[in-house]
Order: sequence, then C-alpha cells, then structure tokens
Amino acid sequence: MKKTCILQDTQKPEYTIALLEVARRIYGKGKFKSHALMLRGPVDPFIGIFHHIIRVKEDIANHYDPRGICDILEQLHHQKDFDTILIPATHLGKMIAPRLARRLGTGLAAGVTEIRKAGDQIEIIRPACSGKMVEVIHPDISGPVVLTIRPNMFEYRSADNLHTQVYEHTRPVKYPNTIQQLNVKKNDTLYDIQNSEVLISGGQGVKQSFSELYRLAGALNGQVSASRRLVDQGIAPRSIQVGQTGKTVSPRLYMALGIHGSMQHIAGLRQVELIISVNRSRHAPICSVSDIVVIGDARKFIDRLMEKITIYRSMKKRGEYGNQ
Repeated sequence: MKKTCILQDTQKPEYTIALLEVARRIYGKGKFKSHALMLRGPVDPFIGIFHHIIRVKEDIANHYDPRGICDILEQLHHQKDFDTILIPATHLGKMIAPRLARRLGTGLAAGVTEIRKAGDQIEIIRPACSGKMVEVIHPDISGPVVLTIRPNMFEYRSADNLHTQVYEHTRPVKYPNTIQQLNVKKNDTLYDIQNSEVLISGGQGVKQSFSELYRLAGALNGQVSASRRLVDQGIAPRSIQVGQTGKTVSPRLYMALGIHGSMQHIAGLRQVELIISVNRSRHAPICSVSDIVVIGDARKFIDRLMEKITIYRSMKKRGEYGNQ
C-alpha cells in the first residue's frame, strides 16, 4: 500500500482535499494511505476523508515559516517513508518544496497542472519556460516524489467514510523559527478570482477601456480578471491575472473580452461551465474553446450589453418581463 503526505493549504484549507485526486491518479482508488499535515485550523472538515491527520502542535512551527515546516515534513518522511509528498503551489509551498526535495535527495515537479497515465507509465504535466511550453515528466514512482500542485487544477470526489486517526506532532524542529510576523497588510484586491462564479476578463483588445469591465462585472454580480499582457503593462494587478503564470479559475461564466487566448491563458481556465468570447478575429485561439463567440469590438459589446441589462431590469421592476 502506497503512502502519500499532503501539506495543508494554509491560504485555502478547503483546497487541501483536492490534492487527494493527484494521489488517486498516480496510484488508483483504494491503493494508497493518505496523511494530511495540518498546520492551523480545525481538523473536523477532514475527518472521514484522510486516513491519518497529523496536527502540528501550536508552538512547534508557525504556519508561515517555510524552514520549520520543511523540518517537520523531513522528520515525518523519515518516520513514515512516504511515496509521494504533495504540496500546494502557494507562495509558502514554493519555498518549502525545493528545500524538502534537496534534503530528501529527490527531484521536484513544480506547478503540476495534470496527471495522466499512458499505459503503465505515469505522466506529470507542468508548464515550462514561463508557460510557453508544456513539460511531460515520467517520474520514478518508487519514491519519494515531491510535487507542488497548482490550485483549482484537480477536484476530488469520494463517498468513502474513512476511519481517520489523528495524531499530534510535538517533535521540535531542527532550526528554531527566526521569522516574526510584524504586521498584517490587507490585500488591495478585495476579491480572489479563484472563488469567482462570474469573471469578466480583459485582454489587449480592451486596453484603452479596461475600467469599463468593472461596470459590466458589477451589473452581472461578477469580478474582473485580466490576461498577462495587461498585467505586464501595469494596467491590471497581478492578483487578477488568469493563466499558467497567473491563477487557475473555474467560474460558471467566463467572458473573454479582447483576449487573443494564448496557450498559457487557456491553460488557466479549468472546468468553466460557459465561455463567451468577444474578439475582432474569428481565428483567435480563445474562440476555439468558447461556447459562444461574438465577432466585433469588445467596447461596443459592453455598451450594447449594458443597454440590454438596463432595459431588462427596468422591465422586471415594472413587472413587464416575461409578458413579451
């Protein structure tokens, strides 16, 4: 029976469970034992889902200390002899994984976006060269294999009600914590596009009128996102960038306005229910993955759609909508 260790996603604890899908694709259902390393928060949401939960004692290591967390993972591996160690590709995870791989004398597959099988061979898929290429890795799964997993790339569904054993990790770390949290600064962006159900996304085609996207997003109860080109030009903040070098999103509706749709951008769209693209070119790559394609100027499209929304709301307020 294989053994996998999953580090808790401290930014989005609910994403921790999704990493079980990675282990399932590597080993198969029911062919591995899962261990969750919990750094903060309650363990109740994970009871019945993981075989083992290892909760770190509060004064052992802070949840923002990569060196201390790496020590804990190294200690646990020497005790449990894990076959895979799965780490969320957050800012913290990206600092932990290389340290851990070096200490364990193994390789690292970073920013994994897909796991698939070709016969008996496991294929690990990740972007390379700043998202310009896709790299396929054939790992030696005899272990240990260290992977960082990009958020929103996997979804784990299981009706299993496992018997979960909860332990407390109390062994001191090798290197005492030297990091102090002096203050907490609120993020200027008031939303996370990874949690959005409706995204109005802009590209080079709306460079001159990017602010209009906020007007449309407000009317549709959604949020605004952007392509890398607008982020690189300083028009949009990096926190709302969609793509392999940005965030992976799974909204119900994704409206791509003036977005060409490079491979890197399309790779950031995961399990989107409906994609509507507005583009001057019918041959833009984004059109090939869209459910609805509008050929034309994105700014004019926004104006016309806002007119329709205003008329609809007015009719609904008067009780006239549905009688036409």
